[in-house]
Amino acid sequence: MDEIIDLMKRAGTRPMETGVPGLSMIKGDIPAHQLAALYKPMIGFTVQGTKILSIGERRTALAGPSYHVLPVHVPATGSVHQGRDGRPYMALGLELNQNVLQSLLRDLPEDLIPTASEHFAACEIDIELMEAWLRLLRLSRTPRDIPALAPAYEREILYRVLMGPQGWYLRQLGLRESNFSKISQTVTWLRDNYTKPIDIGEMASKSGMAINTFHRHFKQATGLSPIQFQKQLRLLEARNLIAFEGYTVASAAYQVGYQSPSQFNREYSRFFGTSPARDTEKRRRIESARD
Repeated sequence: MDEIIDLMKRAGTRPMETGVPGLSMIKGDIPAHQLAALYKPMIGFTVQGTKILSIGERRTALAGPSYHVLPVHVPATGSVHQGRDGRPYMALGLELNQNVLQSLLRDLPEDLIPTASEHFAACEIDIELMEAWLRLLRLSRTPRDIPALAPAYEREILYRVLMGPQGWYLRQLGLRESNFSKISQTVTWLRDNYTKPIDIGEMASKSGMAINTFHRHFKQATGLSPIQFQKQLRLLEARNLIAFEGYTVASAAYQVGYQSPSQFNREYSRFFGTSPARDTEKRRRIESARD
């Protein structure tokens, strides 16, 4: 653990690429507005401190040292907190590569992989998994070794997570015809088409599921209903349009698909905890101070 912390000492409050494909690190007092985002499919390793991640109505404490799995894109809000001893929050993230995952699954006996999984939660990290993270992170200091060794260490991390309490999610994501994989495809479509009206029946039909089954699997994968998922994508995008691209509140609302600015204001305040105007002022002030 001490070596991992030492290798992360140059990290800052914005995600920093390490030079190892898909591996990033972050450290410190991260502003809450930065943690309100569309999170990529990833395995996260909370090294120290705690992140509180809110997905839909569920708030999950990710206290270090622990790991967690986000198998699909998901909108979320969050906050970070120092460790009990005052040490700064630190975390690593490894983006999920579906091709690597599928290759690994082909090489594993079917009966070796867990067939059930716990709900999204922080998972205890054992010494074997921690050492795999360390080996991958060490490569940031020896770039010439990355092409040869990074794929092996990434594969080991995926394998050890597959064998753990969140392994079911990775298994389902890696199986092309699983319901979970089909939900992942729907999530990708929603991410790219969030301004368009959605038809739940049509999405369920394209996924080959009954509407109730589709709803159940969608919420299991994302923690949200399809309507909630789309709404939060719209709010996140509108927030950026207002803060950084000069849109008025009303124009941002229409741009992301809202028909009623008053409805937009209500839902924005409910999701972010403050009005668009106050939120934008605070966000610009924080960003100005950091720059």
